[in-house]
Amino acid sequence: MTVTAPAPDAPTAENHREPVGIGERRPRLSWTTDAPAGWAQRAYELEVTRSGNPTVHGPVTDDDSRYRAWPEAPLAPRESATVRVRVHGTDGSVSDWSDPLTLERGLTPDDWVAVPVGGDPGEPGTERRPSLVRSGFTVRGPVTAARLYVTAHGVAEVEINGRRAGDDVLSPGWSVYPHRLRYRTHDVTDLVVEGGNAIGAWLGDGWYRGRIGFHGGARDRYGTDQSVIAQMEITYADGSRDVVATGPSWTAAPSPILSSSLYDGEAFDAREVPHGWSEPGFDETGWAPVHVAERDPATLVAPDGPPVRCTRTVRPVRTERRAPDRLLVDLGQNLVGRLALRTRGERGREIVIRHAEVLQDGELCTRPLREAANTDRYVLAGAGEEMWEPRFTFHGFRYAEVTAAAAVLDHLELEARVLHTDLRRTGWFACSDPDLNRLHDNVVWSMRGNFLDLPTDCPQRDERLGWTGDIGVFAPTAGFLHDVTGMLGSWLRDLAVEQSDEGAVPVFVPILDGAEPWDMRAPVAAWGDAGVLTPWDVHRASGDPAVLERQWDSARAWVDLLARRSGPDRLWTGDMQLGDWLDPAAPPDDPAAATTDRELVASAYFAHSARRLSEIAAALGRSADAAHYAALAGEVRSAIRGRWTDGHGRLADESQCGYALLIAFGILEDADARARAGERLRELVRNADHRIATGFVGTPLVSEALASTGGLDTAYRQLRERGCPSWLYPVTMGATTIWERWDSMLPDGTVNPGEMTSFNHYALGAVAHWMHSTVAGLAPAAPGWRRIRFAPRPGGDLTWARGAHDGPYGRVAIEWSVEGSTITVRTTVPTGSIATLDLPDGTVRELGPGTAEHTCAAG
Repeated sequence: MTVTAPAPDAPTAENHREPVGIGERRPRLSWTTDAPAGWAQRAYELEVTRSGNPTVHGPVTDDDSRYRAWPEAPLAPRESATVRVRVHGTDGSVSDWSDPLTLERGLTPDDWVAVPVGGDPGEPGTERRPSLVRSGFTVRGPVTAARLYVTAHGVAEVEINGRRAGDDVLSPGWSVYPHRLRYRTHDVTDLVVEGGNAIGAWLGDGWYRGRIGFHGGARDRYGTDQSVIAQMEITYADGSRDVVATGPSWTAAPSPILSSSLYDGEAFDAREVPHGWSEPGFDETGWAPVHVAERDPATLVAPDGPPVRCTRTVRPVRTERRAPDRLLVDLGQNLVGRLALRTRGERGREIVIRHAEVLQDGELCTRPLREAANTDRYVLAGAGEEMWEPRFTFHGFRYAEVTAAAAVLDHLELEARVLHTDLRRTGWFACSDPDLNRLHDNVVWSMRGNFLDLPTDCPQRDERLGWTGDIGVFAPTAGFLHDVTGMLGSWLRDLAVEQSDEGAVPVFVPILDGAEPWDMRAPVAAWGDAGVLTPWDVHRASGDPAVLERQWDSARAWVDLLARRSGPDRLWTGDMQLGDWLDPAAPPDDPAAATTDRELVASAYFAHSARRLSEIAAALGRSADAAHYAALAGEVRSAIRGRWTDGHGRLADESQCGYALLIAFGILEDADARARAGERLRELVRNADHRIATGFVGTPLVSEALASTGGLDTAYRQLRERGCPSWLYPVTMGATTIWERWDSMLPDGTVNPGEMTSFNHYALGAVAHWMHSTVAGLAPAAPGWRRIRFAPRPGGDLTWARGAHDGPYGRVAIEWSVEGSTITVRTTVPTGSIATLDLPDGTVRELGPGTAEHTCAAG
C-alpha cells in the first residue's frame, strides 16, 4: 500500500517532557503528524513493548491524536515500556512506525524504604549552617540499570562517586509539603561502578525551613529538619536488585555552605570543602551519625511538570571598576538566576556579590528588595583557579556589585546562569514596531523569571509567592508562550489542597500563615477566581480534559462559596477586596485604592467565574450543572446591570476598568448597551491621552473590550502610547522585563517610592494575549487548538506582524503584511486541525491543514 503520510513524531506520555519516574499507571499518549495537505487521520495503531515483547493494538478508528487511552494493563512500579505509533489515513494510506518513546513508572508509597536524613537540626528559628550527608555502598556485579529517586525537606543535590546526579536546580521545589512532596527520578546507571561506591548530598533550607514571608518572614514553616530522602535501586544483569537508601547508617558533617537563603543569598567557604566526600574511600573521621526525621511515604508524589534548570547563560555587557576593590556589572537584561565566577587569589580572601534590578544615582538600588539581602559570599581556598556558583539561592537582577581584593578582581570572570522551570517554548510574535517587539520580549523574560517551580509574583524581594491573581490574568498568555500544562496542573493540585472547607481560595498558593498583612485565606475577587479560570485556560491551551475533571470540585466550591456570600441580591459585597490592584491613579502606599468600585470588580468576577464553570461543566458532560451555573451567571449579570449601570450600558461611576469588565465579561447582553459602553470606553481612553488607567484586573481586558466594540484604532493607539503610564513607557526607559507598577521607575530615573516596586512582574504583560490573538490574529477556537481562529486586525500603522504557536497538533502560524491597498495573509494549519480565517474585509474562509496565502483590500 502506498504511504502518503510520513511517520508521526515519537509519542508523548501525559504532559511529561521526560517520562522517567512518572506517577501515572495508565499514561495517555499523544502524537503529531506533519502530513501533506489533504491527508487526515482515520485510525491509529499503538505498539507497546514490555519486557522485550511487542504487542500491537488497533487499528483504532479515531481521528484524534491527543491524550489517547493507554491500551494495556497498567504499568507496575518501576516498569518501563516502549511505545510507537503509526497512523492510517482517510485515503487508505498507512504510515511508517514513529520513533519510539520509552517511559517508566516511578514508585508507590509501599515501595519507599528511604527516610529523611540530615545533620543536627540546630536551634529552631535561627540561621543554621547546612549539612552534607553521605554513605558508601558496594556494587556486586554488572549493572543493567540504576535509578535514583530523590526528594528533600528543603532542597538537595546528590552526587554519586563525585559526579552530579541530574541537572535540576532547587529540587524538589515548593509544594504544599504536608500533603504533596514531589520526588524526581534520575537514571544514574552511568554513575555507578562495580565494587566500592559512594553517594552524598548537599542540603539547603529552601522553602521548607528557610526564611520566607512578609515583614521579615519566618523560618521553619514546614519543619525544623533539613533532610534528603534518597533511594537508589540497582538492577543487575542476573535480574537481582539492591537498594541503597537514606537511613540511620548515613553520616553527616557541616557543609562548606555556611548559610543559604532564597532571600538573602548564599555564603560558601572553599577552605571548608572536604575533598572526595562523595567518592569511595573517603575518611569519615569527624563525621557524625545523621539525624533521622519522619515522612509519610503516601505524601511522596511524582512530578507533573519539568524541573527548574539553568537554560542559558548571559555574559555582562558592561563592567566598570568603581574602585580597586569594587566592580559594577551590567548584564544588559533583568533576569532570574545567579552569577557563576572564575578567579584566583590568596587563601581566605572574600568575594561579596550584591544584586539589584536597577541603578539609582549610578549605584545599586536595593530599597525595592525590602528585607531580602540578595548577597552571595565566597571565600577562596587559594588553590589556583577557582570556580563557584551558589547552589540553593536565586536572585532577580540585572546589576551586581562585586567587592574583593584588587588582585582577585583582576582575574575575575563572571556569567549569569538563568534559572526557571524548563518549559518548552511554544509561542512567538513579531511585528514592524521594534518597541512592541521589545515589549513582547519583556513579557517572555518576565514569564521566564517568575515561572520558577510555581507561578510567582516577583523573583527579587522578600516575597516570591504564588499569587493567584497574577496567574489568573496571565494564564492565556502563558499557555501561548510555553507548554505550562504540567507545571500549572501541579500548582492547581496545591491550590485545591489549600482551599478552605467552605471553598475559599487563598490569594497565594502555597499559603503562609503567620505575620501577613491580612487574612490571606479570605476570599478575594480575581485572585480566588483563578481556581476556576486557570484550569479552563490550561485546558484551552492543551486540550487536556483531565485538568478540568481533577479541578472540578475545587472550581465548583469557589463559585458555590460566592453564591452563598452574595445573598439574595446576587452581588458580592461587604468583603475586603483588592479591586483593580495597582491602578495608576492609586497612591503608592495604597495600591488597592483604584478608580473602579471594588464591589463591581468582585461581582463581575463572580458572574465571569459562574459562566466559565458552566462551560467547564458542559465540557465534562455535566449538563445539569452547566444549566445551573449558566442561570446563576445570568442572575449576577442582571444584578450588576441593575446596581451599577443606567440600564443602557453606562456606568454611574465611569472607569476604563469598569467598562472593560462589562464588555469583556459579557455583562451587557443588549447589543445597543454594549455599543454604548464601548463608545464611553473609547472616550475615556481618548480623554486620558491614550494613557493606561487600569491595574491588574482591567489591563488584560481593555484592549479586547475596545477592539470588540468598534475601537480597534483606539486600542492600537493605547498599545503604542509611550507616555507614562503605558505599556511602552517602560520600554522607553530601558526596561527588559514587565514592571509591577506602570511607573516603577519615574521619568526622572528615580525609583517609585512605593513599598511594592518590582521590576519583574508579568501580570501587566497579559496584553501579549491581545497581541497574539488580534494583532497577529492567532487564537484557539476550540480546546487544544483542534480548531483555530485566524483573525488578523492590522492597525496602528503596522506594516506586518506574525505569530506562531507549536500547539498540540503541530505548528500553527500566521503572517500578514500591508502593501499599498492590499493585505496579504499567509497561514499554516497543522494536520489534525481545521481553521476559520476571518479577514479584515469581512471575508470568512474555512481552511484545512497546510499552508495558504490570502489577500484582501486594506482599510
